[in-house]
Amino acid sequence: MNAEPARSLMTIGDVLGLLRPEFPDITISKIRFLESEGLVEPQRSPSGYRKFCGADVERLRFVLTAQRDHYMPLRVIRQHLEARDRGENVPPLGDRGTGAAEPSRRRPRTLVAADTTAEDPAVRLTRRQLLDGAGIDEALLVRLEEYGLVRRTGTHYEGEALNIARVAAALGEFGFEVRHLRAVKAAADRQVGLIEQMVAPQLRRRSRGAHEQAAETAREIAALSVRLHTALVSAGLRESLDP
Repeated sequence: MNAEPARSLMTIGDVLGLLRPEFPDITISKIRFLESEGLVEPQRSPSGYRKFCGADVERLRFVLTAQRDHYMPLRVIRQHLEARDRGENVPPLGDRGTGAAEPSRRRPRTLVAADTTAEDPAVRLTRRQLLDGAGIDEALLVRLEEYGLVRRTGTHYEGEALNIARVAAALGEFGFEVRHLRAVKAAADRQVGLIEQMVAPQLRRRSRGAHEQAAETAREIAALSVRLHTALVSAGLRESLDP
């Protein structure tokens, strides 16, 4: 970040623009959530608008990096920041004061999927990791489970649950309740069924690698379906909202 923005106060939109190149999934709701958790305390203008300084941006960058790269839950990040604020000598992120065995001990921790869960189905999260990573409370997670949007496998959640929870929380900022998302879930289930029909002939083949080819075809169809859905929604909104 150059010197000029660091000296001036910024709106939350300015902060979003500064952080998004490094953290593509950052949203205004995520910044507001981190503020509500006391991890950053921007100034307020007389009319109540948030005003961030350069130090606030660096603090947010620290929090986001700690979550994404070092799998740290918010309570640990808060302790780290509080110690730093008191002027204590805080070790760098990832330095837990141990030797070479530490990386192997950290490996099972699964909240590495902050930005890549959809591409890594092997990622598993505990309930606490899902709550911290998505920035949601227990009540919202319970409702997501009740309506079938998020499901637990054994004692863990698959990586996709993090993305679902994050999007549900972001939609909540616009007034969406979990019950409103049932139609989206139903449409997704129908789409899955249609894709399964399309790849069924490939799955019936006995050739080597047939299942891998079917999975790749399904992913391609799913990506095209998402693009089509986006285009149709955009076209519909333009027709209904444009004068």
